[in-house]
Amino acid sequence: MPFTRIILRQDYSDAQITQISDILQQSLEAEFAVPEGDRFQIFEALPAGQRVFDRHYKSGGRSENFMQFHILAGKPRTHEQKQNLCRMLCERLEDTLDIHPDDVMVIIQFNTADDWSFSNGRMMSGES
Repeated sequence: MPFTRIILRQDYSDAQITQISDILQQSLEAEFAVPEGDRFQIFEALPAGQRVFDRHYKSGGRSENFMQFHILAGKPRTHEQKQNLCRMLCERLEDTLDIHPDDVMVIIQFNTADDWSFSNGRMMSGES
């Protein structure tokens, strides 16, 4: 049940956004044990002036292609699962869209089922 906000530059086509979405979903399913079809993503395409980032902080150098994935997940994952997700996401983005791994930032946060209501005002933790 991860929810991901993807912040990136403007100029990506709808087809490229779909590819990024699919790559993220495939990586989550493969490395985070996310069920097929459990896809909740928001894309924010922002102009250059609204994306402020250090081009070199803990990176070999970021370009205008810099994108950030903020993943909120409902159950903790191991260090290995998180590392594998980040690695796979970077590899697939580079192979498919030529997005350099230095341009990919991932932030992962966790909460509990008690923090999610998918619909009808029912908390996930109260479902039977």
